[in-house]
Amino acid sequence: MVLLAGFSGPAMGGVEHIAATLSEDAGTVVVHHDLAELREGVVRRTVRTAGNVSTTVLELAHGCVSCTLRADLLPMLCTLATRDHVERIVLALDPGIEAEALCQAIEHVEVSGVADRVDGPAARNVRIEAVLTCLDGQQWLADATGDEVLADRGLAAADDERTVAQVAVGQVDFADALVVLTAGTDALDHERLAAVLARLAPAAPVAWLPELSGFDAIEIGALLTRVPADSRRGRIFDAHAPLLRGQPPLSTDCGVSIVEFAARRPFHPERLHEALDVLLDGVVTARGRIWLATQPDHVVWLESAGGGLRVGGAGRWLAAMSAGEQADADPVRRAMAALGWDERFGDRDVSLVILAHDADPAEIRHALHWALVEDDELLLVDRAPDRVALWEDPFGDWHRDPCADPTEATASASERTNPRGETA
Repeated sequence: MVLLAGFSGPAMGGVEHIAATLSEDAGTVVVHHDLAELREGVVRRTVRTAGNVSTTVLELAHGCVSCTLRADLLPMLCTLATRDHVERIVLALDPGIEAEALCQAIEHVEVSGVADRVDGPAARNVRIEAVLTCLDGQQWLADATGDEVLADRGLAAADDERTVAQVAVGQVDFADALVVLTAGTDALDHERLAAVLARLAPAAPVAWLPELSGFDAIEIGALLTRVPADSRRGRIFDAHAPLLRGQPPLSTDCGVSIVEFAARRPFHPERLHEALDVLLDGVVTARGRIWLATQPDHVVWLESAGGGLRVGGAGRWLAAMSAGEQADADPVRRAMAALGWDERFGDRDVSLVILAHDADPAEIRHALHWALVEDDELLLVDRAPDRVALWEDPFGDWHRDPCADPTEATASASERTNPRGETA
């Protein structure tokens, strides 16, 4: 199965071109759910093969796009996979549908009631070959660094708080291969975009195209064969996975750089809240694990895209777990924690990776260092945690209903915080 993602405009033109081209191959079925009439409560599903196109109108299941897609798409994938003449399924995603969320559903949501099939996730029947994302080279960086809400562009329901930047950055971060449409892009913008992509999706092969007309089935196939064997291919990484993946360049190019920030002492919650603006200006994305002085048991996950920020829970530190709970934790996580285990604080630490395109790395580091607890405060963290727990904590709401599963916790953070990162 191949997933095609892209934002509106030329990028969606790229998705449509690739989908139409691949549909001409015998054995390929292209499925597209169109959300253009979402506000009227309608989703149009189109299924295309080499010799046929059919469209079905779906009504939203109790007003929920995710539920509608799960109820319609997942059983369809299982059914198509059982047909001998179907060799490849191509999902041409609407701009408002995120490939990562869909892959998570394919992997984990149980599908029942499909004839001649044992109930279970669709991943039992389909294998994700690649996620291919199309970009408008002239517009993508502006989208990825703004703070516009997706609903304002008519690409989501009014109550959907996702930002344009969140979706644009996520599409590239999750991609196994990229197609960049370069029409109208000048040389400097091209170089800066290339520098950003090399750090955001370093392992993804890139096709730079001034126009789509020559991008035929052979060229598409060649791009997909360049996807590394160890590429994500739909895999979901939890909050405790390595933050730097695919060996991105650590040097600065066209003002684009990766800033790594690590500390073995916690953040003071109020100072961190004040310092977070440094991650919302001139930064494409930031993500990582945070240790808050007022929340010594909980791993706090931070993730930004452009001018939007999410903060939420990612389970507990190993040091806050019982011996039995530690034994059940991921072995790789336990091994990495053992390498830097602290006698007082265990595996608690701060680890952030920031991709800046128009910001001073020194200013980012200075602001984050300022937000860490000072030596006298660290003594209180160690010896008087009850006193520290009384400090004002702007991030205190998210952990009222902590989630033991890091994947769920990271996903649910967006439900508990608004795009600016303020707790709901």
